[in-house]
Amino acid sequence: MFDFITGWIEQGGLLAVGLLMILENVFPPIPSELIVPLAGYEAAKGTFGIIPLLIVAALGSTLGTLIWYGLARAWGRERFLRFLDRHGVWLTMSREEAESAMQWFHRYGPAAVFLGRLVPTVRTLISVPAGLSEMSFPSFLAFTAAGSALWIAILAGAGYLLEDNYEAVEHWVNPVSTFVVVAIVALYLYRVVRGLMKRRHG
Repeated sequence: MFDFITGWIEQGGLLAVGLLMILENVFPPIPSELIVPLAGYEAAKGTFGIIPLLIVAALGSTLGTLIWYGLARAWGRERFLRFLDRHGVWLTMSREEAESAMQWFHRYGPAAVFLGRLVPTVRTLISVPAGLSEMSFPSFLAFTAAGSALWIAILAGAGYLLEDNYEAVEHWVNPVSTFVVVAIVALYLYRVVRGLMKRRHG
């Protein structure tokens, strides 16, 4: 899986990284915790520069959050929650998760957007209460971009440092990355099946 993802990034370059980061924030096919370190590894090899990587990955991550923020703000609380009742099962975002994220947002305020971008699973959800609370677009963009940039820098830096130690960790990077992707797919299928069964018996 390590070779598959790095090969994909090698072929698609920064465009592939940017698109993956957008998708990861809408519907996580492969998490940033896997994408960005491997992209950082490619930067260390010279496939592209580390600074362009940081810019493109942070931009893609920020753009991805705007989809949930825009939908939530345009539709309002009740319409958006009804949308999740109908289609949330396919997006692995339930009404309960959205409401929980709203409570977290109201507790910590706008700073929750910045902090949320640094927490796995919360990273995508935090855009919803920001939109439903009609947080101003400039403020949302600033806090999101700052949190995303910091998160990207940490992950890319870890991958960049991997380059000199690749031979030492090669024996476990491949199986670990494969396990992560398989686990994500299995978790997604489990949540979809559970959601469909809950809807059928609800």
